[in-house]
Amino acid sequence: MGYVGLPLALLFSGERFRVTGFDIAQDKVKTLNEGGSYIVRILPAMIQEAQKAGFHATADYSEIAQMDAVIICVPTPLNEYHEPDLSYVTGTVEAIAPHIHEGQLIVLESTTYPGTTDELVVPLLEKGNPHGLRVARVQGESGVHVAFSPEREDPGNDSVSRHDIPKVVGGCGPAAAELAATIYGTIFRRVVPVSSPSAAEMTKLLENIYRCVNIALVNELKQLCMRMGIDIHEVIDAAKTKPFGFHAFYPGPGLGGHCIPIDPFYLSWKAKKFDFHTRFIELAGEVNSDMPYFVIEQIGNGLNEHSKSIKGSKILVLGLAYKRDIDDLRESPSLTIIELLRDKGATVAYNDPYFPSVGQGRHYALNMTNTPLDNLAHYDAVIIVTDHSSYDYKAIVEHSKLVIDTRNATKGIQSPKILRC
Repeated sequence: MGYVGLPLALLFSGERFRVTGFDIAQDKVKTLNEGGSYIVRILPAMIQEAQKAGFHATADYSEIAQMDAVIICVPTPLNEYHEPDLSYVTGTVEAIAPHIHEGQLIVLESTTYPGTTDELVVPLLEKGNPHGLRVARVQGESGVHVAFSPEREDPGNDSVSRHDIPKVVGGCGPAAAELAATIYGTIFRRVVPVSSPSAAEMTKLLENIYRCVNIALVNELKQLCMRMGIDIHEVIDAAKTKPFGFHAFYPGPGLGGHCIPIDPFYLSWKAKKFDFHTRFIELAGEVNSDMPYFVIEQIGNGLNEHSKSIKGSKILVLGLAYKRDIDDLRESPSLTIIELLRDKGATVAYNDPYFPSVGQGRHYALNMTNTPLDNLAHYDAVIIVTDHSSYDYKAIVEHSKLVIDTRNATKGIQSPKILRC
């Protein structure tokens, strides 16, 4: 019941399906059953409306036996060696396997490498159920039906209705494909069937790697343009007037979110099994991964102009979320930037309207609380890492000694205090 599962549950509830939300986090289950929400863009009223259609949450996997369809939306992060960590998928499938029944539809939505559904999910389901159920692959064959359908959530994007986002579906056999297309067709206006789960898994990777590669391109061009004295944002704005053959991407302090920073590594890991080296994709990943270090270098340059070093400086980071106006920290470049600044001896504070505090995650241990914007002059530098729309950038520049802008948030504001990078 996270950033993917909960919105999906609400879509089905909106069509009057009786939906059960599973989560191992008891606090989430309690909040949902009390009609509350822990995701900013999902209002408590939305949960309460879903409850009228029968929605409830549980941590009891035995309820799986009562379901007609089970949709798995769990994280698929990278481990410390930048290899796929499918422990959440494995653990979930093993937990539901004893409770599956004939004719049930199981769909994996988690982003992963091609072959996961066939090579991991199917064997675990067949091994873990006590009834000897097999996955039905031939039309008319009895058993459980399995499919893959990649999530296409875009937090903070209000320009496209969720119902209008086409849903890609690949089934382990024609019956699974038909069932998955039918159920998703009740909430999405268009379903796009593909030939197999692997094709659907690769579709998701292509979508996100396309973005990763193009963002890496503009991130590299930004660094070149800075040396040449050219404004990369002016160049992008001019280029996007071309009505064909160009789609605008924008540079930033690094990639965030659960998919784009991770997906290239999922594919490159799988490609090695086929003796194939995804050089182009891996290079894009490296360029984007290096961006927080580039930001640190620019912070050092800006402080040097004020006869200061990073060590001993007081620095305020604006924005923890990985992009504007959302409450999602996953893989946010802000986390890396804060840790790098601390490692270099800076005293670091943060402000983000969506995070009263931040503790410890898989790859960070910040243990910080939100700092109000009432004493900006106290800091040697203010770093704009996430360009939330609620910030008054003109006032921020006015009251700060130095502003390092990684998002072009201060566009149109002229001040010697600003260093755009």
